Amino acid sequence: YQGLAGRSTNEVLQLYAARGQQMKLQRSSVVTQLYAAVKKRLKQDLKSLHSFTLELSKDFQRQSKTCLYQVLAAVQRIQLQNEAMQMFQIKAFDLEQSLQEVTERYEKEKQKRKALHNSLIELRGNIRVHCRIRPLLPFDDAAGHLVSQDRQRNFSEKAAYAADDETVLVKCSRPGHASINKTFQFERVYNDLESQDAVFADVAPLLTSLLDGYNVCIMAYGQTGSGKTYTMLGPQLEGNLAFSIEEESELGIIPRATEEVFRLISEKPPGSYWVEVSVVEVYNNEIFDLLAKDSYGKVFGVKRDVVTTREGKSDVPSLTHETVENASEFLHLVNKGLQLRVTHPTLVHAHSSRSHLVVTLTITTVVFGDNFGTLWDDEQTSQRINKEASCTFPQKIRDSKSTSSSGASSPVQLEATEKMKQVKTRLQLVDLAGSECVSMSGVTGAALRETSFINRSLSALADVLGAIAEQRAHVPYRNSKLTHLLQDSVGGDAKLLVMLCISPGQKYLTESMQSLGFGTRARQVQRGQVKKKNFPVLSKGK
Repeated sequence: YQGLAGRSTNEVLQLYAARGQQMKLQRSSVVTQLYAAVKKRLKQDLKSLHSFTLELSKDFQRQSKTCLYQVLAAVQRIQLQNEAMQMFQIKAFDLEQSLQEVTERYEKEKQKRKALHNSLIELRGNIRVHCRIRPLLPFDDAAGHLVSQDRQRNFSEKAAYAADDETVLVKCSRPGHASINKTFQFERVYNDLESQDAVFADVAPLLTSLLDGYNVCIMAYGQTGSGKTYTMLGPQLEGNLAFSIEEESELGIIPRATEEVFRLISEKPPGSYWVEVSVVEVYNNEIFDLLAKDSYGKVFGVKRDVVTTREGKSDVPSLTHETVENASEFLHLVNKGLQLRVTHPTLVHAHSSRSHLVVTLTITTVVFGDNFGTLWDDEQTSQRINKEASCTFPQKIRDSKSTSSSGASSPVQLEATEKMKQVKTRLQLVDLAGSECVSMSGVTGAALRETSFINRSLSALADVLGAIAEQRAHVPYRNSKLTHLLQDSVGGDAKLLVMLCISPGQKYLTESMQSLGFGTRARQVQRGQVKKKNFPVLSKGK
């Protein structure tokens, strides 16, 4: 302002204008410089961004190619794996087919082997032995015995198993000793899950032999409480021994065999067969007729005796034989006999049978004509069969009024025939009393005496089999009423099937081993080929 003093207004205004112009130029220059700097920086940044974008694009392309190659490689691997999987599936299918074919061939060969084995048994007269292992039951614990908890746990363990359908595996273990596995071979072995149907399926073919002229005997052997009566009869409820149709799947061999026999008879010509039944028990080495009646018609057990006939056959004189026309009548009579059978509770079994039960079903085949006995295999057999068949019909048969639909004969119709002869075949169904260890069963008094007789009779049976197996000159049939009664079946011309019944628990290992040993010895018995009672054929002129 000092420089403006004394100057005119116009000069002042010009100075201000010049100053403003100068300031404006300075500002414009600064803006220009700033713009240039910003522009230069933007160019640099843009160039850097472009370079980064190019690098990023190249990197993306490289990674994309890498990923694409990886995807292609993965797809190729998946395709290869799918092809390999298909190959494996084809191979697995081929292996399954091969396994199925091998299994089928194995089953066929197994059936052929069984058929050949059965043929060999037929030729040698060997005894068929089947073994059934029952399941563990609540009474298999050590109740009633003063033992330690560890030993009680051992008692409840399984010691016997069905390794397959022909082999029993027994694990023998003692405290302080190494466990030993023992195996036993039989014609058939049933595990603890197999039903009554499975058991009877292997028994049924023997019944066909019955009508083909062979005697047949099916015998259940084993310790007390091992399931013999269940196998032979089915579940027997306390106070109710009747056979329940509602529990048909649980029925045992005896009722099923009866149904099958009458079914087979129904396929034969009417009037050509009739059937009789007898029921006896061997109690304390005495034979009791369980179908004998008193003067009032009430059934009660009558003591009988067993004798040997001139032909060397065992016979029970005065034994009651009841004629039956169907399975229901048969089972009704058997049920009456069962009500008289002696039972007694023990620590092992609440309804232990104290006697051997023998149910005999006799089938009489009626033959007409003059040429009976002309077609037998040999003259001696012909004479023997003619002698056996020359008996007349029992008087009580003549008094019968009708025949059943099953084909059981009416003696009224047969009476008019001038020449009638008979051939008899027998089916014996035997439920043996169980072998018993007194320390296990805890019996005393009369029951102890029963146990002594039971064990002695079973020992006598083992002695008889041993004598036959060793082909001794003397076979001690008469050492026991049981073996004397079963002489024709055990050592004679009957097809014999022994059904071993064993308990699986460690507690009963000793008794189970004894039963398995008995079965093994029974398989070794060779009695010679079982003889068939061939039925004669009528000539065309007749």
